[in-house]
Amino acid sequence: MDLSAEQQGDVTVVSIVGSVDALTAGEVMSYFERQVSEGATRLVADLRAVDYVSSAGLRSFLATLKAARQAGGDLRLAGAQDNVHKVLAMAGFTSILKTYPNVETAVNSFA
Repeated sequence: MDLSAEQQGDVTVVSIVGSVDALTAGEVMSYFERQVSEGATRLVADLRAVDYVSSAGLRSFLATLKAARQAGGDLRLAGAQDNVHKVLAMAGFTSILKTYPNVETAVNSFA
């Protein structure tokens, strides 16, 4: 699991590498919580390098979404691989979270 953040204008892009599962979801949630507590409320999760997401991973995204929205922002998901996008869709997350084919489109959606 590798996490990194990059500013693109007033949007914070968090790149996630690896699986977001029961072993790593807490780390992902803590990382996003830190971003929000530091004032980054317009968030994009770059999922291009995420090969697997479990229910624990989905919960970490939902908690981040809630925190960002309570702070006046939002969380958008970008670049999910087909297998990850299927999990998001089956769990109903594509109706809760906005998903985009790539980071650029997700960042521009905040404009």
